[in-house]
Amino acid sequence: MGGVFGVVSKSDCVMDIFFGTDYHSHLGTKRGGMCILEKNGFNRAIHNIENNPFRSKFEAEIEDMEGHAGIGAISDGEPQPLTVRSSHGNYAITTVGRINNKQALVEEILRRTGGQFMSMSKGVINNTELVASIISTGKTLVDGIRLAQEKIDGSCTMLVLTEEGDMYAARDKYGRTPLIIGRNDHGKCAASESFAFINIGYEFERELGPGEIVHITADRDETVVPPGDKMRVCTFLWSYFGYTPSIYEGKNVELVRNRNGESMARQDGDMDVDYIAGVPDSGIAHALGYANASKIRYARPLIKYTPTWPRSFMPQSQKARNVIAKMKLIPVFKLIKGKKFVLIDDSIVRGTQLSETVNYLIDNGAEAIHVRSACPPIMYGCKYLNFSRSVSDMELLSRRCIRELEGLGGEATANPDDIGEIVDIPEETLALYADPNTEQYANMVELMRETLNFDSLKFQRLDELLAATGVEPCKLCTYCWNGKE
Repeated sequence: MGGVFGVVSKSDCVMDIFFGTDYHSHLGTKRGGMCILEKNGFNRAIHNIENNPFRSKFEAEIEDMEGHAGIGAISDGEPQPLTVRSSHGNYAITTVGRINNKQALVEEILRRTGGQFMSMSKGVINNTELVASIISTGKTLVDGIRLAQEKIDGSCTMLVLTEEGDMYAARDKYGRTPLIIGRNDHGKCAASESFAFINIGYEFERELGPGEIVHITADRDETVVPPGDKMRVCTFLWSYFGYTPSIYEGKNVELVRNRNGESMARQDGDMDVDYIAGVPDSGIAHALGYANASKIRYARPLIKYTPTWPRSFMPQSQKARNVIAKMKLIPVFKLIKGKKFVLIDDSIVRGTQLSETVNYLIDNGAEAIHVRSACPPIMYGCKYLNFSRSVSDMELLSRRCIRELEGLGGEATANPDDIGEIVDIPEETLALYADPNTEQYANMVELMRETLNFDSLKFQRLDELLAATGVEPCKLCTYCWNGKE
């Protein structure tokens, strides 16, 4: 996915950019970047952060940076921020999102302008460079930003820092990713995560609306393009992506997850288990809500060793992901042996890591593991955010189970590296399996349980998850669960 952070201040802001960007590290582990506007222009640094955290990569460089304005990025894709020289002047830009019509946009720009793009490895064009090229076709900088929002199929939230020292913050057309403004006595900041600026002395001011573009100086922020009426913010932010102190659309992630866990407990009723547990980290808040509502003790049978291990879904190889997922979880034997658990995870995508975790608990003496997913079965790969390394919907466990149940070839396995035959499943068939009130849904969940070797398996209902967010359902994107845009 990724995150962005920017500051315009009356005082030096390098340390604010450094820490504010670092606080977005949970959103990506591929690349990090900072760009500071100094007296002689932009000073930019970008590093690979796959094997080392953001702070360790930039600690030396920030000693040589000084300026009152800057932007930073955590990216799961291309290097950024970029610096651009265009007819609209010099500026730095960073983006979050996904571009589905990339090739068409590239061809349009080449045809209209006769320009060129810098190619990354394997000929891939940097998404942020493409956004900057679209901006350059606008009559003004603001018009160009608006054009990019309109033309991109997918999503795009961005920060643009001009050489004059002011900043434009623009949220995705449908608000799929958040963008928040903070303030202190010296200036303003903009961030993907609201908690990112708390410890560096900024207070929450407001969230941008869908498609809103704001001009920010140290003294003020002014809306230059008003927000649109249609909102489709990603519901997965509350279920999984977001860090628990964050607030989106006025709703705190921790409290939403607590309510979601309470809902799951009410639906389960009496459970013959010793403990409620959450898969670290994003399953914990759901599990705490479940434990509080069920009056069953919460416990941590597995402790996450956080000092050195990266997030386990990031390596391309499923084998590498499995190794990391196992190595960073340390069992507490005296809590596990002979005990029965309800184990809650934020979601089940491929199912591989969760299966490994459950087997690990059983191998270490657990008597039974009843798995609960804090969201519905994921039926579609996301079209709007790069939250997964999946390259085919057949990597989704739900799709492989539907393929087997429909007799379309291949058995469902817990190994997405061996996905078998890729088949087209009709939308009307997928709709039946996505409906928790159908026999097809029940059969799919049972096959998933058998495939992953759980004692029982249940998924949170979509209507219950949406209710837990407290946001109007019409403003929430649910595409990955029901295919509705």
